[in-house]
Amino acid sequence: MGKYRGRLAALMASVVVLAGAVASAPMGSAAPAAEGLDAQFAATHTGPQQYPNVFIEWDVPIAMSDGTVLKANVYHPAGADGQPIAEPTPTIVNMTPYTKLVSNIADSALAVPGLSDLLMPVLQNLDFSPFGFSSLSDMMKALPGGAARTFGVDRNLIRGGYTQVVVDVRGTGFSQGTWQVFGEREQLDGVEVVDWAAKQRWSDGKIGMSGISYSGINQLHTAQRQPEALKAIFPVVPGSDLIRDVAAPGGALGVGFIPAWLLAVDGAKLLPDMVSILAGKFDWVWLADRVRDPFTFFNVLIAALTTPTVEQIPPEMSAILDDDSALRTAWVGQPEKVQVPAFLYGGWHDIFTYSTPRIYNALDVPAEQKKLIMGNVYHVTVSSGLGQPGAPAPLEALQRAWFDKWLKGIDNGIDRYDPVTLWQQGSEQWTTDVAFPRPGMEYRRMYLDAAPSGTAPGARHDGSLVTAPGGAQRLSVDPSLSTICSRDAAQGTAGLVPLPDVCAKDARISEGAALTFTTAPVDKPTRISGAIAAHLNTVLDTTDGYWTVTVNDVAPDGRSTVWSQGQLMASLRAIDEAKSTRSPNGDYTDPYPILTLDTRQPTVPGEPTTIEIGIRATDGVLLPGHRLRIDVFAGNFPSAIPLRPLLNESGLRTQHLELDPARPSWINVPMDVDPGW
Repeated sequence: MGKYRGRLAALMASVVVLAGAVASAPMGSAAPAAEGLDAQFAATHTGPQQYPNVFIEWDVPIAMSDGTVLKANVYHPAGADGQPIAEPTPTIVNMTPYTKLVSNIADSALAVPGLSDLLMPVLQNLDFSPFGFSSLSDMMKALPGGAARTFGVDRNLIRGGYTQVVVDVRGTGFSQGTWQVFGEREQLDGVEVVDWAAKQRWSDGKIGMSGISYSGINQLHTAQRQPEALKAIFPVVPGSDLIRDVAAPGGALGVGFIPAWLLAVDGAKLLPDMVSILAGKFDWVWLADRVRDPFTFFNVLIAALTTPTVEQIPPEMSAILDDDSALRTAWVGQPEKVQVPAFLYGGWHDIFTYSTPRIYNALDVPAEQKKLIMGNVYHVTVSSGLGQPGAPAPLEALQRAWFDKWLKGIDNGIDRYDPVTLWQQGSEQWTTDVAFPRPGMEYRRMYLDAAPSGTAPGARHDGSLVTAPGGAQRLSVDPSLSTICSRDAAQGTAGLVPLPDVCAKDARISEGAALTFTTAPVDKPTRISGAIAAHLNTVLDTTDGYWTVTVNDVAPDGRSTVWSQGQLMASLRAIDEAKSTRSPNGDYTDPYPILTLDTRQPTVPGEPTTIEIGIRATDGVLLPGHRLRIDVFAGNFPSAIPLRPLLNESGLRTQHLELDPARPSWINVPMDVDPGW
């Protein structure tokens, strides 16, 4: 049966290969140009390994304390005879909801002799930017940047003396149970799997965890429970505050990503284990569990899109909007409880941009035991560009170095790697620093003024961003579909749909539906690093509305590039002061909306209402001649839409900014110099 499974994997690998075949001055410290530590890590990972082969145990059962059986593939280092080595090794656990079958397919494709050496340079050098689709290039470069091996199986890691365990999360893949989507029982599974792995004869008792996205989040959930055997984690594009990250950012439903993601996981979990069927060993408990819950969370999604009033919201939906529910509690992580070395990789335009820097700053470990890399990527372009000159090493090389240090005790220098490595927007290069936000930032108010800046002729309104309040004027903006052509659309859909550069790298089309406010050009390089807050004096004609704000870099030729974004339903404007931060003058720097129904405050039509919108932390430099701009929208489709009852209350009506010197609107932005405004 193992021979049959190997042939099946090889056949599927061939299909994957066939499909792929068709298919001015630096600011901050520049990152090493593919030399030094990064080159050392890459050489260790790609060079000769300790063992020549990999031996796979298929569908190993792991019984949880409640009787549910999870299924795992266990990858062992093997000798020249193909048999697993006798010596126990450190073990790396990856818990995935996308079925370990997918990991096996990717591994089989990458294991074809010579294919990786042939394919990776081709993908690395594909360039669709002359055709206006650099997003396609970024997708292709994710594989040579290390995404495939860190997503599933890394054979060089295994041959280097590690055992890797890939486990289907309960209720997904071939594992029994009901998919909990990060629920309490699922989080406990992570601890029990770590404990199980540590006790196996092939394990030396030291466990690491790896994986991307969902598998990055459950690393944090496991680590915050502090199992004794867990010694290090390597979360790639992880989230922590899942409500504000992707489920309901600003109180609006993340429809750009959530429906497609649910469909993918729910669809994949229904694929039966064909090998067990052919062997007469089919798991009937698995089938009963799938029949009982075939489409997890689709009832919540449907309720969110169809329930007409707040009073009619069903219990399964209110569990997400209730601050005291078990599900809501599980979805808001506690990274401050993580006490093992953690290396985080995130992206400025990832769906988890909000959480990743927060996780890094919350980690309760010594400085040498935590690292942060933030790239210029969306969720599906994770690791794009890594391994290139001037960039950090590929993800799998960094991961190997991290585990070599903290699981094997090898002094390879990864603990001396720069604390934060940031793709600096504006300068368009990799830089390093000692912290994020960068030291030396000072928050400054910039006021929204109706006076034209002369830089946004195509906008709904071309206003100015100035250092003192301007005159009184009401500016109106309507919900629009123009945001389909925007970086928000690319980010909110996780980069799954490769938008043309005219949308993803230039906001001028979407700004046709925006109120824009633009500064004078800066006269010196001006760094911006950290979270940004918008304080808006608004007026609505209904009891609710939906505000979105972007922060943009405007080049001398007029191109408007989005650096970051924030959004908020007007009725969900109540702020949790204990979790918010303010600058010395009392202005919010990072307001934390509560986002619950019991704190909801419907607006009074026609009356001014102050809205505090947190804009995701970012990092960039305005070069001389460039300008800072904020865009204000009355919507954000297809990235997110209001829940149906709130959509009914807003009525998709015109929304207003009331510019009033007595109640001014501003943004609070962290800068390192006086930009000459």
